[in-house]
Amino acid sequence: MKEYDYLFKIIVIGDSGCGKSSLLLRFADNTYSESYMSTIGVDFKIKTVKIDNITIKLQIWDTAGQERFRTITSTYYRGAHGIICVYDVTNKLSFDHITETWLTDIERYATSNVSKLLIGNKIDLADNRVVTSEEAKQVAEAHNMNYIEASAKTDSNVEKAFLSIAKSLKDKATQYTSNPTSPTINLNTSAKLATNRGVMDSCQDIPGLGKLGISSKKCA
Repeated sequence: MKEYDYLFKIIVIGDSGCGKSSLLLRFADNTYSESYMSTIGVDFKIKTVKIDNITIKLQIWDTAGQERFRTITSTYYRGAHGIICVYDVTNKLSFDHITETWLTDIERYATSNVSKLLIGNKIDLADNRVVTSEEAKQVAEAHNMNYIEASAKTDSNVEKAFLSIAKSLKDKATQYTSNPTSPTINLNTSAKLATNRGVMDSCQDIPGLGKLGISSKKCA
């Protein structure tokens, strides 16, 4: 019996302190901590979800937001199927850096048709909010991104956010299997994916999906 239908690599980017790790821990483990410890380099979590009766394994990479780690984390854009950009709604600079820094990195390092999601985190701090929903929606629209506001602390919209990008990736993959000439899929993504057992090639892929870097595992 197959373990999953698709394996997708997603990376989470954004300034240090905007809550990337907290969002990931809330989604993957349903945990939250008030104490703050910045990510050193890159960490990742595995989460298996089911969407439209299709089993999807998400490999979600949590990247460091500090400038000194950007040369390290840039390598993890390669082979990414989805990218989540996170900013803090109480920190205008973290929002400005979405367009000034992070989207620039996506254009430089990621594949052209990578799926993107913008998350405005920390909406529980409503009294301290400085970035409006309208501002964020304008940026998301301009850069072909979906937009969701969330709070890792209160678990508001966290699952919704991650499942939305998973569904987008699933829809792309199923569209490709039904129409291999679809122009909406980038055919140059690496077929290798890192897992919690190391780096491995996809196993007995559906013909064509290996070209997308999408593992559609058909072995147990």
